[in-house]
Amino acid sequence: MSQTENADAEDATDATAVTANRTDGRRASTTAGETVEETRPEWTSYEASGETKVAVEDLDVHYGDDHALKGVSMDIPEESVTALIGPSGCGKSTYLRCLNRMNDRIRAASVDGTVELDGEDVYQDGVDLVELRKRVGMVFQSPNPFPKSIRENVSYGPRKHGDIETGLLARLTGRAEPEREARLVERSLERAALWEEVNDRLDDNALGLSGGQQQRLCIARCLAVDPEVILMDEPASALDPIATAKIEDLIEDLAQDYTVVVVTHSMQQAARVSDQTAVFLTGGELVEYDDTEKIFENPESQRVEDYVSGKFG
Repeated sequence: MSQTENADAEDATDATAVTANRTDGRRASTTAGETVEETRPEWTSYEASGETKVAVEDLDVHYGDDHALKGVSMDIPEESVTALIGPSGCGKSTYLRCLNRMNDRIRAASVDGTVELDGEDVYQDGVDLVELRKRVGMVFQSPNPFPKSIRENVSYGPRKHGDIETGLLARLTGRAEPEREARLVERSLERAALWEEVNDRLDDNALGLSGGQQQRLCIARCLAVDPEVILMDEPASALDPIATAKIEDLIEDLAQDYTVVVVTHSMQQAARVSDQTAVFLTGGELVEYDDTEKIFENPESQRVEDYVSGKFG
């Protein structure tokens, strides 16, 4: 089973275990340990100081009969880190995958609502999904380098997109661009904070790297196609503390040039790396979205306060 399918199964299976307490349009569904409360629109109407890069309106996602996301609306500001937190099965990974239409790969998934990238709806007819996923890249939970050299892992995307010419035919016709490829590989690995560790073994198999290095290589591979938005689905969950710290430092650095959206089960990690945090709770609802400091120190929702203080989840 793929990483995407595993996350889908977690979202959908946990959703069926929810005890529904909804008596009107705004009452939340809850599970054991959660307070029953009315969710208020003002809790999610966050206005960031920066320009909006991604705007989501009334997003609903179903996996068959399971309602995984319910009416989610939120704007993601550019060149910042947005963290998505919440217990397993709350829909945060489902939401993340809507941003570059990865849920299209799931037969049982149906999506309603709008997702706009720079004002253009990515779900409108005629959208080039290859180009969309080039602009909105993704890094998965477990490192997944190709069984190729470090160099080939980084240059794979640009070669596929035709951004650089390589191979025998290109060499025979005089279109090969080895120097451009070398610069791209070096730049991408430097941005991923990996160049100093691998620059003398670029032709080694990437599977020989440590787990933390493999994950940074996957980030370099994402950066090589020059995305505008980087989605990260629990990028450090499989790593040791030292490798996790490097990933967190990298996330903060990337936010200077990219829009980064991170799903994490670690509230400490969200507090350390993000500028704003969205809290998804049981039932696939966005309950609160605000500056990270406010979410963790003075949230509006009692359920959010209970969750971030460890009373459930």
